[in-house]
Amino acid sequence: MFSLHQKPYSKRSLVFTVSLMLLFAVLVSGCGAEQAPSNAAGAQSKNTEEAAPEAPQFKTVSTVNGDIEIPVHPKRIVAEEYLGSLIALDVIPVGSPGVTIENYYFKEALAGVADTGVYGKPSAENIISLSPDLIITGNGDSYEQLSKIAPTVVIPYGELKNAHEELTYFGDLLGQEDEAKAWLEEYDLRIATAKSKVDKAIPEGATFSIMEYSDKTTWVYGDNFGRGGQPIYQTLGRKPPVGIADEIMKKQWAEISSEMLPTYAGDYIIMTSNTRTLEEFQNDPIWGNLPAVKNGQIYIWPEDRSWYYDPIAVLAQSEELSEWLVNRGK
Repeated sequence: MFSLHQKPYSKRSLVFTVSLMLLFAVLVSGCGAEQAPSNAAGAQSKNTEEAAPEAPQFKTVSTVNGDIEIPVHPKRIVAEEYLGSLIALDVIPVGSPGVTIENYYFKEALAGVADTGVYGKPSAENIISLSPDLIITGNGDSYEQLSKIAPTVVIPYGELKNAHEELTYFGDLLGQEDEAKAWLEEYDLRIATAKSKVDKAIPEGATFSIMEYSDKTTWVYGDNFGRGGQPIYQTLGRKPPVGIADEIMKKQWAEISSEMLPTYAGDYIIMTSNTRTLEEFQNDPIWGNLPAVKNGQIYIWPEDRSWYYDPIAVLAQSEELSEWLVNRGK
């Protein structure tokens, strides 16, 4: 039971309590007001991130025709040349010349690729219908025509000397650097295996000639003109006859007469011919007197297998010629 003198104390306590509660409410309200700008700043930051500009869609590359802009990730490529390098990087073009589409070494990968016309003479109409975003060619003569259709990169024939230069170049051009590196690592392993077999089977000083025969004339080739020159001279490390080495490697080809055959024929001949067999060469009064032909050291293949010199073809040719050299005579 409370006494009368306690009542004034209880009233003051109530007033004090209410005052504390009001003060606390003000403080909480102030804290909330202080937090509001922080939340707004967070929202503004988020909106800024969402509004950040997209990565560039084009890049500038240096070419023989000056600096040009090409798509960073082209989707519709017309490849007038260098088709093998694109396929090695798992880049399938929308169009290429008919002769490259029929490449013995990868034509199965090109089902559905459109024909852009005669090799070296592209059809503008065919190419326009494909709506390309990038054109790749080795023929500078067609640059003016092609560059009006889409960004066009010209890589002159012979500028890229081997599979490593070619794959590295296109890996950089198309943003496929890792794919190029991986492909070349596998390429190097397989080439090393093929070369090791040949080195064990063929004398180090044996000479090789790269030839092409027709009923009218004979040609001899260097190390960067197809017909087997890349695999024999580059990957397998073989040499042409000493007397013609400088000439043939500099000019890369020579047309020769029958009288010149003994000078240009090495101990081994890699021969492109669509018409003659080994027996026919051996029975010929001129060819049959060459040591390489007498000894059966001549490899004959058709042009649709020897003409190509892209990285895929060179790898396959190197392994094919390696097996022939190792197993010849067995």
